[in-house]
Amino acid sequence: VQLVESGGGLVQPGGSLRLRCAASGFAFSSYVMSWYRQAPGKERESVARISSAGDSTYYADSVKGRFTISRDSAKNTVDLQMNSLKPEDTAVYYCNAHRMISDYWGQGTQVTVSS
Repeated sequence: VQLVESGGGLVQPGGSLRLRCAASGFAFSSYVMSWYRQAPGKERESVARISSAGDSTYYADSVKGRFTISRDSAKNTVDLQMNSLKPEDTAVYYCNAHRMISDYWGQGTQVTVSS
């Protein structure tokens, strides 16, 4: 099982980034996919989630209206489009796959929002 995140980096406030998680080694289309983040000194928090069928999404209040999660079951990828980024969005962003008792995590990608 592998979840590999990419797309992180340094961006100015108000800018955009698109994160991608490439999945392999499990039945991707059967799993709920999520993005979490963890800022220094803080607990990991859920940012966005998309159902296995891609027909239902959830967003944390702090990112609602700015972030969009999507998935492509043909490519086994899940994206997080992040717009209007704020300094408080700075964190390591992790991809997660969940189904019943199975729970997989990527290694994370750093997002830094700073001028």
